[in-house]
Amino acid sequence: MALSPPSLLLFSLLSLLLLQSSAVIPRMLFLVPQQPLVLTYHKGALLKGNYTVNLLFYGSFTPAQRAVVVDFVRSLSAPATSVESWWGTTGLYGPGGPTRLSLGRVLLDQGCSLGKSLTDSDLLALASRPPHRGAITAVLTAPDVLVDGFCMSRCGFHDAGRAGRRGRVRYAYLWVGNPATQCPGNCAWPFAQPTYGPQTPPLVPPNGDVGIDGLVINLATLLAGTVTNPYGDGYFQGPPTLPMEAATACTGIFGGGAFPGFPGNLLVDPATGASYNAKGLAGRKYLLPAISLYL
Repeated sequence: MALSPPSLLLFSLLSLLLLQSSAVIPRMLFLVPQQPLVLTYHKGALLKGNYTVNLLFYGSFTPAQRAVVVDFVRSLSAPATSVESWWGTTGLYGPGGPTRLSLGRVLLDQGCSLGKSLTDSDLLALASRPPHRGAITAVLTAPDVLVDGFCMSRCGFHDAGRAGRRGRVRYAYLWVGNPATQCPGNCAWPFAQPTYGPQTPPLVPPNGDVGIDGLVINLATLLAGTVTNPYGDGYFQGPPTLPMEAATACTGIFGGGAFPGFPGNLLVDPATGASYNAKGLAGRKYLLPAISLYL
C-alpha cells in the first residue's frame, strides 16, 4: 500500500519555526540527489512506541562534538522544539502511532578497538553490544576512520542484526561517518563546496563544525529510515537493495524553493551567519532533511 497521491507533502521545518518563533541488505544513505518518489508500504514491521538511541562514538570526538550529537538525540523527544515536531512526522507512516526516541547509552571507543579501517562486518560487531531490546544503536566514526564505501558510494547506512538465543531477537542499528576530512563535499553539503553538480557557496554550519553538522544531517536521515523501514520490508520505493526511504526520497531538500545546488530558503542566525531550519534543546540549531509524505 502506498501513501497515495495526489499531494506530496515536503515537511517544512522552516514553516514550523516561523509559527513558533547485517541480517538483511543494508539500506544506504546515498550521495546522489534523487527526485521525490512515492513510498510503498511493503507490510513489514515498523519501529513504533518507545525506543532509546545508543550512541557509540568510535575514534576521536571532542566533548563539544559529542554534545552536539547528544543534544540532537535528546531534542527528538523534547516538547516545544521544532526538532521534535520534525521527528513527529515519522509517526504518520503506517499504523501503530508515533515512535518516541530518547537518549540511551553514550559509549566511547576512542582507542578504535577494531582498528581504523572497518568493514560492514566490523560495524555490525560494534553495534552488537547489548542492550538491544527497545534500542537503536548508532555507530559514529571519526574523520580518520576508514569505512568500506564511505564517500565513494555512501555517507552511512542502517541495517539489522540478530541477538539472543538462536538469533530470535532482531535489532536495528546504523552507521554514520564524520566526513570532515574525507569527503565534506559529498557528505556534509550544503556546509561544504559540493564535489559534483552546481558549485554554490557553502553555508555556515549552525554548530560551527562542518563535519559534525553534516553528520547530524545524515544521522537524522538514517533514523527516519530506520523506524519506517527497519528490516527492509517497511516503507520504501525502488529495489530492496537500493531503496529510497522517508528522507532519502527528498535528498538535498531542506526548505521551500529548493532545487539542485540550492538547499532551499532557510533561517539565518544574525550573530553567526549560520543557516538552519530546526531548533532543539540547549539553544541548539540544526539543519534537518525534508521528509516526504504522500497523503
